Amino acid sequence: MLLKDMLDQLEYKCVQGSDQIMVTELVYDSRKVTKDCVFVCITGTVKDAHDYIDEVIEKGAAAVIVEKDVEVSSPITIIRVADSRQALAYTAAAYFGHPARKLTTIGITGTKGKTTTTYMIKSILDNTGKKTGLIGTIETIIGDTVIPANNTTPESYVVQETFAKMVEAGCDCVVMEVSSQGLMLHRVDGFTFDYGIFTNIEPDHIGGNEHKDFDDYLTCKSMLFKQCKVGIINRDDSHFEEIIKGHTCEIETFGFSKEADLRAEYKKLFQEAGVLGVAYQVEGLMKLDVEIEVPGTFSVYNSLCAIALCRHFGINIEEMKKALKKVKVKGRVELVPVSDRYTLMIDYAHNAMSLESLLSTLKEYRPKRLVCLFGCGGNRSRSRRFEMGEVSSKLADLTVVTSDNPRNEQPQDIINDIIVGVKKGPGEYVEIIDRKEAIKYCMDNAKDGDVVVLAGKGHEDYQEINGVKHHMDERELIREILAGK
Repeated sequence: MLLKDMLDQLEYKCVQGSDQIMVTELVYDSRKVTKDCVFVCITGTVKDAHDYIDEVIEKGAAAVIVEKDVEVSSPITIIRVADSRQALAYTAAAYFGHPARKLTTIGITGTKGKTTTTYMIKSILDNTGKKTGLIGTIETIIGDTVIPANNTTPESYVVQETFAKMVEAGCDCVVMEVSSQGLMLHRVDGFTFDYGIFTNIEPDHIGGNEHKDFDDYLTCKSMLFKQCKVGIINRDDSHFEEIIKGHTCEIETFGFSKEADLRAEYKKLFQEAGVLGVAYQVEGLMKLDVEIEVPGTFSVYNSLCAIALCRHFGINIEEMKKALKKVKVKGRVELVPVSDRYTLMIDYAHNAMSLESLLSTLKEYRPKRLVCLFGCGGNRSRSRRFEMGEVSSKLADLTVVTSDNPRNEQPQDIINDIIVGVKKGPGEYVEIIDRKEAIKYCMDNAKDGDVVVLAGKGHEDYQEINGVKHHMDERELIREILAGK
């Protein structure tokens, strides 16, 4: 490929050599450099690829893209840009033939609800003949291929490569989670989303190598609405006006608010044997009755959001209702059918904010007892342990404290910290360090009408101990317990 063609939509300066050369590949990892490739120097939080230019030249790269002044003794082509991460996004889009232009692209941002909403949208579109790829926190889905995820929003090169594979697999659409980090680090630059969706925003991902403060976090989320054609926004969120500030897209809204274009009315919780759900009516731009077997008000928002998006595809109302009725998301208030006497579910809630939201939602169903099993990850903030323990003890009738991913800490030390928080609330508690034994305790001692939630692991199928990930899937543990193993 001609280097100039790869740089077509990018502002740059050729400070050495020529942009009229042929290059074989686009590379941003110095370990993967090949002869006659173009290498993009990314400045990371740990390593700076500009420091590896001599190594890249030795391996035979034909050109490098930089955002800093560099000195080299080789006649290699040097392309200077303002931001090399942004350059990677634009060059990757060109390198893969602008695959986003061949798909209907849907991006979802927000603090909560991204994962569930992507699966709801995929379920509706797939069920109506629109072959839909997915990129998210749990996995990437390309046709029948499922790839476990490392990041919510992958690096821009991987995004474009994935789009290209989706086109090759015959996909019509792609729905993806767009994190604030993904927006801040230009991982979704190089194309315009057909639809951008905002679920909600609360303080999160602040500090360390993430966002300096909430304003920065909010500003990054709002970037999506300067990079999409149609924005579908939660009208009820208290930061609605800030999110749409400076938008360049058409705006539609959803929510309970009378000002929303698509409204949820007459919400009603329902409970059947082992199932918790919610029903409501949609008014405004569409009129339909909705019933979903996922509990809580947040499920109304997620499904209403999916309806607001899928409305643009002219989907039959009955098909939409049918798809929503059967949608399930691994590890997100995932109901596990084990008994008609009590309800058992798995959820990813792994901080105080998400656990409080989950338990508050479940209490609305007035269970006989609310039982919460969880642990906390090692080598993470100790304050999270105290906070989660206190939240669980205040909202759950029984807290079962167990091990999560202890990493390089002693599981008992983590449990001891959690119990400090648990003792600040009125709830009863037990500690069982082995997670399978803890789950078995919950199942063996469940009473009629109980709701039991296994929190923290969600979609994860491993337990990390001393740097090693051991296979552990709570669904398999439940099956083994039921089989008496």
